[in-house]
Amino acid sequence: MKLIELLQDLRGITPVKKEEELIQIEHLEMDSRLVENNTLFFCINGYTVDGHDFAKMAQEKGAVAIIAERPLPLSIPVIVVPDTKRAMAKLANRFYDEPTKKLQLIGVTGTNGKTSVTHILDQIFRDANQKTGLIGTMYTKIGDEVIETKNTTPESLVLQQRFHSMHEHGVETALMEVSSHALHLGRVRGCDFNTAIFTNLTPDHIDYHETMDHYLYAKSLLFSQLGNTYEGKCAIINADDPASDRLIHMTTADIITYGMKKKVDVQAKDVKVTAAGTSFKLVVFGESIHVQLKLIGLFNVYNTLAAAAAAYNSGLTLKQIKGSLEQLTGIAGRFEPVDAGQDFTVIVDYAHTPDSLENVLQTVQEFAENQVRVVVGCGGDRDASKRPVMGRIAVQYADETIFTSDNPRTEEPSAILADMTAALDQDQYQMIEDRKLAIEYAIKQAQPGDIILIAGKGHETYQEIGRERIHFDDREVAQAVLKERVQ
Repeated sequence: MKLIELLQDLRGITPVKKEEELIQIEHLEMDSRLVENNTLFFCINGYTVDGHDFAKMAQEKGAVAIIAERPLPLSIPVIVVPDTKRAMAKLANRFYDEPTKKLQLIGVTGTNGKTSVTHILDQIFRDANQKTGLIGTMYTKIGDEVIETKNTTPESLVLQQRFHSMHEHGVETALMEVSSHALHLGRVRGCDFNTAIFTNLTPDHIDYHETMDHYLYAKSLLFSQLGNTYEGKCAIINADDPASDRLIHMTTADIITYGMKKKVDVQAKDVKVTAAGTSFKLVVFGESIHVQLKLIGLFNVYNTLAAAAAAYNSGLTLKQIKGSLEQLTGIAGRFEPVDAGQDFTVIVDYAHTPDSLENVLQTVQEFAENQVRVVVGCGGDRDASKRPVMGRIAVQYADETIFTSDNPRTEEPSAILADMTAALDQDQYQMIEDRKLAIEYAIKQAQPGDIILIAGKGHETYQEIGRERIHFDDREVAQAVLKERVQ
């Protein structure tokens, strides 16, 4: 695409000079390390680095034009715009020929459940012989190809590149976790969502959003951005969550409500939770079918209701949905058992917010035959207000609580642990800063019938200490200790 054609949608920019009209753009990049010949480079001002400082490097590597927020002393065209992130989203969408208009795009937002809902939907649509794409916390997936991702929701340029690739590979339905950060920072601008799902809203990321109102406002952008016309758009909302009414008022789209406590469109009735799974009657607009999940807990019922609503809205039958739900065996790091033949239960879960920790511990208590032990910490350089809350929840629901390190980043682990235990008596918990030793302690203390919950990291395979990522996997550590114990 010619540069002059690509820039047509940008208002108020200095026109390209006559001699620059023939410049051909073959690539878009915001990372100077990825620049090659005939690249348009975007100078993005990030949290730690300013892309303007790398514009010269981009030129040296083959960039033929630059989008920037200030003039730069370069020999290639520098197009100055008020906001390079906004321009990048618009130009990426145009360059890749509006790829999300060619996909069924389902976005999921909420404090908890985003990963589970997208993965449940992925399974349902794959069982219905649709090729799927998925973008989220764990990875990006295009068909069966898995690509590592750094953010739950990548920057707009990366998103448009991924969606373009999905379309080229025959993907029909794309599923995306949409974080509040991404919505607030405009990363999903240009994404044409068919369906938006809201799971729940509980305190998290207050260090970034400052108040719960601001946090809810960020989430609500996904629903307001469905548009103001009736073009088959749908908002699927957890009516049991107090934020639901405000979100319903934020969108023009058709609404499907789900839940267990109110009269809703998609409902779970007669729910029974056991150590073997969860059963309930799934009612969708008056039509009902019995579902027997291998997944455990009320939070998993909510996740399956959200997925069932989206699948039904996409034209799948209740029989198809039931068949897929009953085949689900779990999602990595979400209530994932670690088994080496021991006579007690070890579960690894991503629970890292007060609400998710409480939900998981309440579920564990429903089928616990003996003592419940929890290993848990809080991340550094993140919302500190949730630390004492998580501390109280842990000691409330567990017979033994072991507080430990969890991605301390640039904070001192001891300071984080002090925050978690500030309102507790010393006889209510154990404190073992080294996470490996904490897991070893919990497993070595376990008696027959006990349940050990290792919370906070789930699928993660690293510890963030300082500014480094060091390999660490709760599941690997637990498996190694269990093997030693059962030998």
